[in-house]
Amino acid sequence: MPARTPSAARLLVLSLLASGAPALAATPTASSAVRQGELAPLKVAPVEGPRLALQPSNPKPGDPVLVTVSGASSLPTGSIAGRPLRFFAWNNGYAALASLPVEQAEGTVAVDVTAPGRGLPVLLSGVLNVGAPGFRERELRVANKYVKPPKAVKARMEADRKAFAAAFAQPFQTPLFGQNFAWPREATVTAPFGDRRSFNGKLQSQHFGVDLDGATGSPVVAANDGTVVMTRHNYASGNTVLVHHGAGLYTAYFHLSRIDVKDGAQVKQGDPLGLVGSTGRVTGPHLHWGVKADDRWVDGQTLLKLDFTGAPEAPGMATNAPGLANP
Repeated sequence: MPARTPSAARLLVLSLLASGAPALAATPTASSAVRQGELAPLKVAPVEGPRLALQPSNPKPGDPVLVTVSGASSLPTGSIAGRPLRFFAWNNGYAALASLPVEQAEGTVAVDVTAPGRGLPVLLSGVLNVGAPGFRERELRVANKYVKPPKAVKARMEADRKAFAAAFAQPFQTPLFGQNFAWPREATVTAPFGDRRSFNGKLQSQHFGVDLDGATGSPVVAANDGTVVMTRHNYASGNTVLVHHGAGLYTAYFHLSRIDVKDGAQVKQGDPLGLVGSTGRVTGPHLHWGVKADDRWVDGQTLLKLDFTGAPEAPGMATNAPGLANP
């Protein structure tokens, strides 16, 4: 086969760069001296630029999803299943905390991000493989007033709804925490997120939290750093504490027998918030721990698995799409 001309070899390298494929660098050795008339080996560094990582790569309906972009020169934009992502500066890169609805169908969900690079913006695309939810069906017995609230408490329930809406309306800001989340108490999970429930055989609802066993008076602590945005007795959730962690993320602590913090308090991970109780609509003493991210209730057990300290790459889950721009 005739040797390539210098121009043909260089065209091959340019083609590899344009397509995003890494070009292998020639490594000189003692026997690699260039003969007269031959092309000198080209040293080409692998293409570098913005990269995308997703956690978890195989979520289930109702899970939070951490989207991380490294190598971008400024704030990215993007969406997950068409829902806009809100990015913030994080760990020498950028991140966004998204959510999947409990109604999400099993299958694939597209993640599309546009990240500024050293030249034109780069399109990053990824796929989440959403599994089956596996939500349980449960029958519970509670006081009848919680199934058919009397007219006298309907105004109170509306006031509760408005109070929650105000607490969850905090301005979007960068995270107030610097470490991963931890359990608010070490205890047995008595009811996982997503249980489909009927109360007294009639009222249908879904469980948007994780129930943790505990005797009345057992301590409850903050799952991470943040600001207390609600301390209130509500009709259904009883004595309630809400903590805002930034990045559109909140944790909720329901049914407390005592509240030990005040609105506006700055708390650190592990700080006491109150005591386990049985206030509100409950079948017995326990802590209902809720997590709200991206304006949706999500599974707190999945939040505990997310690595905010430096998200690892998920090989094969996200790629630079060729053709939009070179990094």
